[in-house]
Amino acid sequence: MAFIEILSLICLCLNHLISFQASAQLVNTLQGFTPVPLSESNFELHKPYDVAANQRYSYSNGEHRLWVYSTDKPHYQGSTTKPRTEIKIRGYDYSSGVWQFEGYVYVPSGTTGVCIMQTFGGSSRATTMMLRVYSGAFTYYRSPVLLSNAYNRWIRVNVIHDVGASNVKIYLDQQLRYEGAGAGGTSHYFKFGVYAQNDESNYMESRWLGIKVLRKN
Repeated sequence: MAFIEILSLICLCLNHLISFQASAQLVNTLQGFTPVPLSESNFELHKPYDVAANQRYSYSNGEHRLWVYSTDKPHYQGSTTKPRTEIKIRGYDYSSGVWQFEGYVYVPSGTTGVCIMQTFGGSSRATTMMLRVYSGAFTYYRSPVLLSNAYNRWIRVNVIHDVGASNVKIYLDQQLRYEGAGAGGTSHYFKFGVYAQNDESNYMESRWLGIKVLRKN
């Protein structure tokens, strides 16, 4: 057998091995959880207070599209927070138990310095966790980097918050990318969209499909 053929065979075997290992790491995060019913009334839009909803949000064929500009106003008059267009999951605030958020997100290139999903509520800070985007990478707050090259593709997001154990896990495309301690607090809920952070781009956008909230059995 020629050297090139042997080398090709080795490469093929390595590719299969890598594919197998990647598949073996996939986690079914939904096992042991039950989805709660969600309707339009559970989606509360937070957007710049001086513009109409359809100027920063659209919903079509199951897809939530949310965008905001760095020069926009905050979501209510008098707020000192940065601009946002987010959806709060209303009706499922929680203070105990194990809860999970699931959704598929698409972030177009150019969007940076922005939170695209958060678990609100904490004692040491306002949130338990933030999933942010910086220069095409998904990060936990500012760091660490959880996933590079995240622009222009759909990515499955699962966040599990165990209140009693003070534990947070973030899965991206069914792979565990982060696990760490919670931030305390007595009331929590999930939000998704775009919320400007530091070093934000002028235009920020995220799109979401298949939003679920689940509670551990």
